[in-house]
Amino acid sequence: MKVNMGSIDRILRITIAVILTVFILVGMFSGVTSAILGIIALVLLVTGIFSRCPMYYLLGISTCKCAAAGEKTENKAGDSKEESGS
Repeated sequence: MKVNMGSIDRILRITIAVILTVFILVGMFSGVTSAILGIIALVLLVTGIFSRCPMYYLLGISTCKCAAAGEKTENKAGDSKEESGS
């Protein structure tokens, strides 16, 4: 899976994960709510660290400018190979 998250998206995800974790540790939430928010925080943290979001991949979304540029370069290279082979 390719990188599909830009820097702002990563920073927001990691920040929200840290805030949720602090809220849980302070005791603002308890029980099932705490567990659900903990899972959400973990998912946000992991996707933020690795710059890859499976949901973005399934929906065809990319907030990373470098990934879009890389895909265009790959397509151009693939097109030029096909043209030379034809």
